[in-house]
Amino acid sequence: MSKVLVVSDSHGLTNELEVLRARHLNEVDLMIHCGDSEMMPDDNVMNGYLTVKGNCDFGSYPLETTTEIAGRKFFVTHGHRYSVKSSLMNLKYKAAEVGADIVCFGHSHVLGAEVIGGTLFLNPGSIRMPRERLEKTYVILDLLDETIKMSVYDISGRELKELAFEFELPKK
Repeated sequence: MSKVLVVSDSHGLTNELEVLRARHLNEVDLMIHCGDSEMMPDDNVMNGYLTVKGNCDFGSYPLETTTEIAGRKFFVTHGHRYSVKSSLMNLKYKAAEVGADIVCFGHSHVLGAEVIGGTLFLNPGSIRMPRERLEKTYVILDLLDETIKMSVYDISGRELKELAFEFELPKK
């Protein structure tokens, strides 16, 4: 079993990203930041995070990236180039193009997760300026053989158990 931490839209926060890393470093296998960190790629606060470039970022971050863990292919992007605030359709086409099992994105600051066409689309919300919820959130995914368990946490590390969800997602 592998675990993946997903965070996005920290917009200049540094201590919080360091706290997340220290809090979960020994329990997760991968830490993803979906952009708008507003930090330079070589800043120490970004160490350990697989990061993409958001619309508020500068520096040499990639616009998008893919990685594989536990037999699952992740596609990571900020989302602004796919108009995620209005629809996931463009992102769905890109996910199909790259063969992604899980798509992680941010930009809208709205926590959400859904399976579309056998692919999990996940936005962990924002740890700085959440929209549609008061809690400043990030997500940890447990990658199991046929399912993915999603746990949602607020910035203090408190699990929001009412938001936990289990997705049936057999490996492709």
